[in-house]
Amino acid sequence: MKLNPDLHKKEVEQEAIRVGFGRGLVTAGERNGQIVALCADLTESTKMDGFAKAFPERFVEVGVAEQNLVTVAAGMALVGKVPFVSSYAAFSPGRNWEQIRTTICLNDTNVKIAGSHAGVSVGPDGATHQMLEDIALMRALPNMMVVVPCDSLEAEKATMAIAAHTGPAYIRLAREKSPIVTTAETPFALGKAQVFREGSDVTIAACGPMVYQALEAAEMLAKKKIKAEVINVPVVKPLDTMTLLASIRKTGRVVTVEEAQINGGLGGAIAELVGENHPVPLRRIGMKDRFGESGKPDELLEHFGLTAPHIVKIVEELVK
Repeated sequence: MKLNPDLHKKEVEQEAIRVGFGRGLVTAGERNGQIVALCADLTESTKMDGFAKAFPERFVEVGVAEQNLVTVAAGMALVGKVPFVSSYAAFSPGRNWEQIRTTICLNDTNVKIAGSHAGVSVGPDGATHQMLEDIALMRALPNMMVVVPCDSLEAEKATMAIAAHTGPAYIRLAREKSPIVTTAETPFALGKAQVFREGSDVTIAACGPMVYQALEAAEMLAKKKIKAEVINVPVVKPLDTMTLLASIRKTGRVVTVEEAQINGGLGGAIAELVGENHPVPLRRIGMKDRFGESGKPDELLEHFGLTAPHIVKIVEELVK
């Protein structure tokens, strides 16, 4: 797997994952004239501004009205458009879940939902804006695909991929800059997990910015003679069960890592997979049935145990 050669250097390049979404949306718009974009008064923050400037005739500002945002998009999809909608994840899907359920998923309409500023790394905005339940909310909806890119490059590829995919899709984006893990050559395909580092003692499955933390943890574990296999899971639904089960059968243990509620999130999805197919010892790292707090992003990740040293500690306990 082709990863950033500077991944473990202190000066590793960083970029906000939402920036990759913005680039991918413009490219998708160039490829397909049916793509339209709608935003709820957060055009610049969600990085839809590039599309709005490139294709003003295909951009709609609906104002602070997230329920209308997705309902209008569903109508546009029914006449052949390919709508992308964006807002903070706390508001979409947080505020308009019922409209997403009824107008998009029930009718299987071709709407793409971008939830920006997800996770505790939103920082000082506090618990009201730190969306942690979105993966669980969207996983539960029939017909909905759930995509959680690990860096800005993967977000760019994922945005173009869901634009070409027919059906509802949700893409989860973080606000803060995070290390670029992949390269332009790193493969990406909807529904496929990727083994980013091979190992034999434990499987670490991660999504979003936590993939970097998982890779850092694997590097630390290697110095302790523990070989961790790190799997990037950019598509939480549908889950790539074949790749995950192959790894879990090989290592016999699994740790999940996410910047979201473990109940219903990636941890919940893999717990269901393991419980139904190949029960093994499992630990889930993420938000444990509680809300976030206000603070600096790095402080919050440390406070909630979402950094590489915490992953190392959990793995060491598991492999004893």
